[in-house]
Amino acid sequence: MTIRLYNTLTREKQDFVPIDPERVTMYVCGPTVYNFAHIGNARPAVIFDVLYRLLALHYKQVIYARNITDVDDKINAKAAELKVPIKEISYVLCGRLSLGYGSHRCRTPHHRATRHRPH
Repeated sequence: MTIRLYNTLTREKQDFVPIDPERVTMYVCGPTVYNFAHIGNARPAVIFDVLYRLLALHYKQVIYARNITDVDDKINAKAAELKVPIKEISYVLCGRLSLGYGSHRCRTPHHRATRHRPH
């Protein structure tokens, strides 16, 4: 079975042909955590979880990575408002976000990365 995906650049559906048919890698941009999660944060996680599961049915190894951004003007403003370090906000909100993803039965990516501002 051929997997066809919509390419937003060409605005056409195209056959998915991995560079390495033995190992497909997905890197997904995750949310920016500056407030509690909302349905808009769940939508991409659910969509990419479905894509991961589809790819895993057809390919021997699928590596799924997602980042979480915690360096942003909105986070800086929230930290200043609450008079706490950015890391404190990020830690709490990343935990809540993970719980939210779990409630939608989204699988945890193999790799998760968070960018923290250097001190």
